[in-house]
Amino acid sequence: MKIRAVCRGNPEVLPGKKYKTGINKTAVSGPMMVDAQGLVGDSICNRKHHGGVEQAIYLEGSIDLAWWESELGRDLPPGTFGENLLVEGLDNRTLAAGDRFAIGDVLLEVTSPRMPCATFAARMGEPAMVKRYACAARGGAYCRVLKAGLIEAGQDVAVMPYDGERVSLPEMMATFGRSLSQHDRQRYLGAPINDRWKQDIRRAIS
Repeated sequence: MKIRAVCRGNPEVLPGKKYKTGINKTAVSGPMMVDAQGLVGDSICNRKHHGGVEQAIYLEGSIDLAWWESELGRDLPPGTFGENLLVEGLDNRTLAAGDRFAIGDVLLEVTSPRMPCATFAARMGEPAMVKRYACAARGGAYCRVLKAGLIEAGQDVAVMPYDGERVSLPEMMATFGRSLSQHDRQRYLGAPINDRWKQDIRRAIS
């Protein structure tokens, strides 16, 4: 696998919205710095729901983007889904919390899937995109940064699967906001999933 594109966004107001968002990203050339907060210089306007160390980097697989191009009947340039990294040869459906990506000196760890929102639907110009993206179960991956460093298009990507009990991204999408069985709660809390998700699970059983 390789990095097809590294993408960065600037604050802008989408048609029909009043707030600024950095979801509209475009590919950049040359090396970019990745630190604990993500891609340096990338705009994150709503930090209540986006960004932070648990969602520092958002990546999409090229297999999924190609699937969506066919599904939507149009080209989707790198950054269209708001991703920081587009990984050539990656299928999002194979990922689980704790899977790691080694890219040069950078080491990323998957924490959760992307859950679609109204801003995403507005960006795509598709009112039904929230439901379609969730039903497709091809959510891209949010990652924490375990090792900072420089990253650029063309770099090799080594994927290291989590060696514990796996909690897949499609499963996390399917169970989002729903009650979990005791067994599944233990699996989720035992995996290195996003801390926000863990807090919600703990609140649900307290």
